Amino acid sequence: MRLTGISTGNVIEAGLGSLWGEDPRYFRAAGQPFKNRVKNIVVMTFAARRTDGDLAPAYARYIGKTGSNFLSNTWRPDSVADWNDACIRTVLGFVGRMSSNAFAEFWPDARKHIFHKKR
Repeated sequence: MRLTGISTGNVIEAGLGSLWGEDPRYFRAAGQPFKNRVKNIVVMTFAARRTDGDLAPAYARYIGKTGSNFLSNTWRPDSVADWNDACIRTVLGFVGRMSSNAFAEFWPDARKHIFHKKR
């Protein structure tokens, strides 16, 4: 069930994002102070780079996450297919995106320290 919702949201985001010139990828702030890196995680959850390199609201992401969660109400059981459940799933989708951004931001540095090779 979750996979179909995520897949649908990704297709919507990718399709609209390509039409509107949004780049959905996460861009790290490596080398920046910790506070700036955390800010980047939050900002890149709700913003996307445009073709000119500027940051702007990630409208395709908003529509993709929200639209897929409301669309998935059509194939979910009635007990979890109402307006409230779709809103909760949408919020959790953005929390998941923020978590993914945090992993992408900090894991490369953590991996260097955890798995450093002895010579």
